[in-house]
Amino acid sequence: MSLDTVLNRIDDDLQTSIDRLMELLRIQSISTDPAFKDEVSRAADWLVDDLRSIGIAAEKRETPGHPMVFGHVGEDTDAPHILFYGHYDVQPVDPLNLWTRDPFDPAIEETAHGPVIRGRGASDDKGQLMTFVEACRAWKAVHGSLPCRITFFFEGEEESGSPSLVPFLKENAAELKADLALVCDTSMVSRGVPSIAAQLRGMLKDEFTIIGPRIDLHSGHYGGPGLNPLRELSKIVASFYDDETGRVAVEGFYEGVHEVPENQLRQWQNCGFDEADYLNSVGYTQPHGEKGYSTLEQQWARPTLEVNGLWGGYNGAGSKTVIPSEAHCKITCRLVGDMNPDALRRKIRKHVEERLSPDAKVVWDNDSEGSPASVMNINRPEFEAARAALSDEWEREAVFTGMGGSIPVVGYFNTVLGLDSMLVGYANEDDAIHSPNEKYDVKSFHKGIRSWARILDALNK
Repeated sequence: MSLDTVLNRIDDDLQTSIDRLMELLRIQSISTDPAFKDEVSRAADWLVDDLRSIGIAAEKRETPGHPMVFGHVGEDTDAPHILFYGHYDVQPVDPLNLWTRDPFDPAIEETAHGPVIRGRGASDDKGQLMTFVEACRAWKAVHGSLPCRITFFFEGEEESGSPSLVPFLKENAAELKADLALVCDTSMVSRGVPSIAAQLRGMLKDEFTIIGPRIDLHSGHYGGPGLNPLRELSKIVASFYDDETGRVAVEGFYEGVHEVPENQLRQWQNCGFDEADYLNSVGYTQPHGEKGYSTLEQQWARPTLEVNGLWGGYNGAGSKTVIPSEAHCKITCRLVGDMNPDALRRKIRKHVEERLSPDAKVVWDNDSEGSPASVMNINRPEFEAARAALSDEWEREAVFTGMGGSIPVVGYFNTVLGLDSMLVGYANEDDAIHSPNEKYDVKSFHKGIRSWARILDALNK
């Protein structure tokens, strides 16, 4: 099958592809707000119709929440079988007054880096999802068939916690079997540098309350002899960290953490990442994390313990002279390597409980969550084939990167389906996903389509 003919078709049809994306972006598929339930369903219907228009056996599958879109194409059992995942739901648009245009009235706008598609979902994840669909459309138009067997799997709940995802995966595991999953919900490490995410940090969430006196106390009557839960909490939070090294001081915290291989570090060092821009863009002048590790290593390959919320006592206007009865703390940890979230939770709780003063007690939240890190099997030949294909398209060496955040579906694909994932996306860090004025570069959309065509071709060789 001729790849060049497909690439030419993609170039010729770019405006029509953009028009289709604009149509999808106008659908207000906000999954977390029940008021938009019908709009989410309408987006699913739109995708089913679009997949069917290019000869893919697609259908909408209902769940207790929002629907999944499911489709199959390809009969050749000797061809590689790919599961492609994206999500068609979007974040709420608040605060609306900060948008420069209606979030669901997308348009092309000119910027310093070239034209962009402005609108909610342009980058996360409708634009990225449609890069793959448009690549398949071009292949079908030129050759009448695709180079791989493909299962399309589009989720409608990713932005609202994916409550239906795991049950759906378990119920449909046989139908979802494939050789490899492709996931498009990611970004490039820097503008114009094609990237394949090789590792994702995991997540541990916990929350606790320090309880002192049975009621709030008058600070004139009990100030001095009374134990203050806020002071107790401050002491414990401070004990989480070693100020000299920036490391987490919880005993056993780094069990399961591995150093990054030298060959991967070299890729990161030459990937075009600008540390100063990254820090200055949010008002920092220097990194503040673990000493001895670069900013990218800290973001992608080192674990963290972050305090996300502290509260207690009086927070209204003026002063109220109380010793509060309770003080509260929310924490999250980003996990890497083989860190075990359940074991780590026990270590953190032990650390806190061992530092409690007499008359203080701790109550832990029972709704804590945890998921391990995901490390991709980049030794599979498909990864190097995809990296070469991306390098050819972008005329710049593609890199295996890490991601500081988590994409839970990747872990579920592995644990529920036994499926490895390859994460390739074309978003830029300034796309303002989840924020007002979200955008997707036209270049990312265009070259993303061409990139998927090259990857599909490479995976079939």
